[in-house]
Amino acid sequence: MRFVVDAGVGASVEQLLRNLAHFVVAIRDIDTHLPDTEVLALAHRHEAIVVTMDKDFGELVFRGATLHHGVLLLRLEEATGPERANIVRLILEQHGAELPGRFSVFQHDRLRISGSQ
Repeated sequence: MRFVVDAGVGASVEQLLRNLAHFVVAIRDIDTHLPDTEVLALAHRHEAIVVTMDKDFGELVFRGATLHHGVLLLRLEEATGPERANIVRLILEQHGAELPGRFSVFQHDRLRISGSQ
């Protein structure tokens, strides 16, 4: 799978995805202030799922009808980097095939996957 990891998600998730042999673009390596619209555009060009902790992506996808190849929103503000990475690993193991092209939110130990774009 291909992922664009937003700046606030952290290096632990980036490293986990790389260790699992996924293609990863880390926004923190490009520009930590890159606007969300440009993050989505970059991910769309790479046919990648955006992994983010920024709720604004929901607004862009649902109200702005911005094209995407999938968004995984992690509502894990209090989690450490290793905890986030472990949750992402579990999400991929249990629901990886369902993520492309969908808007997914992980919150309160539950993953909600919305319909396709």
